Amino acid sequence: MASENSGEGATQGLRQVDLAFAMDCTGSMSSYIQQAQENIRKITEEIVVKEKVDLRLALVEYRDHPPQESTFVTNVLDFTDRVREMKARLDQCSAAGGGDTPEAVADALHAVLKLTWRETAVKICVFIADAPPHGLGCSGDGFATGCPCGLDPMVTAHELAEKEISVYTVGCEPSIREYREWFMAISHITAGQYVPLASAKLLAQVIIGGASEEISLANLLPEVMSEVETTVTESGGAASTEDIDERVYQKLKDAKTKQVRSDTGALQSATKQAARYAELKSMAEVRSAYEPDRSHTALSGAAAAPSCYEVVECSLTKSQASRMVRKTMASYKSASFK
Repeated sequence: MASENSGEGATQGLRQVDLAFAMDCTGSMSSYIQQAQENIRKITEEIVVKEKVDLRLALVEYRDHPPQESTFVTNVLDFTDRVREMKARLDQCSAAGGGDTPEAVADALHAVLKLTWRETAVKICVFIADAPPHGLGCSGDGFATGCPCGLDPMVTAHELAEKEISVYTVGCEPSIREYREWFMAISHITAGQYVPLASAKLLAQVIIGGASEEISLANLLPEVMSEVETTVTESGGAASTEDIDERVYQKLKDAKTKQVRSDTGALQSATKQAARYAELKSMAEVRSAYEPDRSHTALSGAAAAPSCYEVVECSLTKSQASRMVRKTMASYKSASFK
């Protein structure tokens, strides 16, 4: 952010990072919007100073389609390197409306895809939600077959993955619990992570931590790509994903990375069910297979979700290796191999 930090040319030679926020702006989200408004400068300064990067920010606000919501479906601020501009836009955000339970999640993901991402940047989207997309089978869904514009969030998620955009889905608990495996699937597709939050006050910790982890993993991606290419070539394309994951992990397990952890430990990897949803190509396929998670409905948000997050430096984990392999494989989907 040269314009508000060290002056003209200060970002030359620094690693590029594009960080987009997608935020549900319906009535239940006021505390999360407030935290983003109050902490955006702190978030920006910590990432820029600690990671020494050329950072740009973008914002996608979303609500819902008429007649469920009459204000807007999405409201977009494309990437800017001026934190003042981002703060001014966040200060205009408010939580209102919403209609039925599902919201315009499909439209928000598509708006994120269409942002002007830099080709060589580390690309991160923090997607903050407390309600499911349309078309997942939620009771009372005003658009039960999905987005009325025909946007399919499963298709969009795979397109995000091909662009190497990692989505960190922030699930606002407890309201998101029944649908968290769907959001977990979106993160799994894009090699991001699902982060449960019971308190809006933890939002800044999650954003800073997620960016730090993704930047540290980006430093290892060239080696990961080399190992993936070698393994695929040597096996004649017959190597399984598990084989590739293991080879990458064994090669790089002593490498130091940063990792987001909570007071309960490392973030949960995708469940088997979420990983299965991630293999599906459309919301229609997901809807026919989806089983809402009601296993924790009796727990309070405070009991079920972590109370703090931090960034720790550690050796590469198997989960991180697997995420980098998924990112590499997705980026090659339309290139040398699938």
